[in-house]
Amino acid sequence: MNLHPGARTFSVTSPVDGSTYATRFYADGTAIEAALTRARAALPSWRRMPVAERLAILQRFGEEMKARAAPLAEMVAWQIGRPLWQADETPRLALIGQLLSDIAPQTLADVPYPSDETIRRYARPVAGGLHLSICAWNYPTAMLGYLVTSPLAAGNVVIFKHSPQTPLIAEVAEEAFRAAGGPEGVFQSLHLDHADAERLIASGTFNAVNFIGSVNGGRRVHAAAAGTFTQVHLELGGKDPTYVRADADLEAAIPQIAEGTYSNAGQSCCSVERIYVDRAIHDRFVDALVVETAKWTIGHPIGEKPMVGPVVRASAADTIRDLTERAVRAGARRLMPQDGALVAEGLGAAYVAPEVLVGVDHGMQIMRYELFGPVACIQPVSSDDEALRLMNDSDFGLSASIWTQDIDRGVALLDEVEAGTVYLNRCDHADLHLPWGGVKNSGLGRTNGRAGLTEATAAKAYHIRSVIG
Repeated sequence: MNLHPGARTFSVTSPVDGSTYATRFYADGTAIEAALTRARAALPSWRRMPVAERLAILQRFGEEMKARAAPLAEMVAWQIGRPLWQADETPRLALIGQLLSDIAPQTLADVPYPSDETIRRYARPVAGGLHLSICAWNYPTAMLGYLVTSPLAAGNVVIFKHSPQTPLIAEVAEEAFRAAGGPEGVFQSLHLDHADAERLIASGTFNAVNFIGSVNGGRRVHAAAAGTFTQVHLELGGKDPTYVRADADLEAAIPQIAEGTYSNAGQSCCSVERIYVDRAIHDRFVDALVVETAKWTIGHPIGEKPMVGPVVRASAADTIRDLTERAVRAGARRLMPQDGALVAEGLGAAYVAPEVLVGVDHGMQIMRYELFGPVACIQPVSSDDEALRLMNDSDFGLSASIWTQDIDRGVALLDEVEAGTVYLNRCDHADLHLPWGGVKNSGLGRTNGRAGLTEATAAKAYHIRSVIG
């Protein structure tokens, strides 16, 4: 596979202050091969282990991660810039394990098919084998539930590669799994560079690759797997729209839309990035959103308690500022006072204050490319049909939302929206009970709950003939 032979280092630059937060070694070829050998050796016994025993280990894993909540939150704050008081993701991770324990026994049970006195037919969900799970940086602890807990619950073993922005989370997770009684080789983290990860995928080493990240990253994973028949799951980006109808309850909707736009500094795949508002209420909506946006203060994520910290890196902040400036030059208008921008500038290069833009349209890049930043872009519409056309006029299709008090009409409109998850009177929420994934450039396959467990297995058909002749 021509894996890198020597030790090489990489560093994590904190967006908080631009300092080097950590330095780590990429795994070399010898370490990678050793990890693969351990994983292959661990697979048979882990796959044969009774489901209840696997689930008990995974529940303990969740509790071990909760026991490490304080250092994990500090790592999240320093590595990606989320305010420390918002940075503990361990309860969600543990909850995923608990919910899997509720549904896995039935989901992984044999499925009967029509049988008779001489022939018994059933299908058994069988673990695929060796998984490579590749994690994004923006929810670096919680996403372990989709990428580690779920495939392990199904009986697979996992090699886990975290983003080079958040490598310390992976190290803590591997240590917590061992503390939970996890067998050697079942879950291992490796710091892999992109080239070695792509070579491993292209070699057909893995039965499945689970990837959460950017569209470009997903394309590289998909291309690397071409011809190997490796199962590929991709949870990619979004440009998620929301539509506010004239009859919407604005008092209830606006705080939630603001949270969907600005939480995690807008760095969520399902962040609200396009807001379409009925012309009849457009001005009232805009005025109220400006007031709400003022509550989303920016500040130092460790020393203060702001609503928003820096984005993940200075180059990301530059992209957000550039797309905003281009929109303004094309006719958009900024509505927030520049006090926040001055505060952000004084804090550092990675800080971007929440902003509200009006006068945007689909001819502007800011309405077409994933922004991943705290900017609300509002466009008026004259009808449901116009709103649907604009909502679907995107290369992405992860989630979408509609706000209305006419529930039947709202559901009928959601039926026409091109997205993997749709919400009525809610937004920016990955429901742990429902399948999660997108259409178009937002990905392939589904994670979460029953769907995630099912896609982490293959249906093995049994035809048992008891009478010969």
